[in-house]
This record gives sequence, C-alpha cells and structure tokens, in this order.
Amino acid sequence: MATRDEDMIAEVDLMKDAVYRVMNGRLQKLDSPPTGFGKQVITWQDNKPSVWELSYTGK
Repeated sequence: MATRDEDMIAEVDLMKDAVYRVMNGRLQKLDSPPTGFGKQVITWQDNKPSVWELSYTGK
C-alpha cells in the first residue's frame, strides 16, 4: 500500500484480498482473522467509521 500525501491518493494491490477503511483522510488495512475464518464489523458514528471489531472461532 503506497500513499502520496500531496495528492491524497493511495494505491492498493488488487491481487491481495483485504479490507480497508478510510478515516480522516487515511487508508488503514484492517486485520484479517488469524485462522482465516471470522468476521469484521465496522461501527459508524456521525457518518464516519468509528470502531471496528474482529472476531473468529477455532475449529
């Protein structure tokens, strides 16, 4: 993931599976479940993504 601050442009590798959030002009890659199975929940507040949760279960 590359970022150029002067243009506010971010580049991501579309060949890699990932989930990102943009908040306050910054791109953040969210963690994936360590087991490969799980879910990510993003909570919005005041029209902004404020909190994200990662949960997973083991088999």
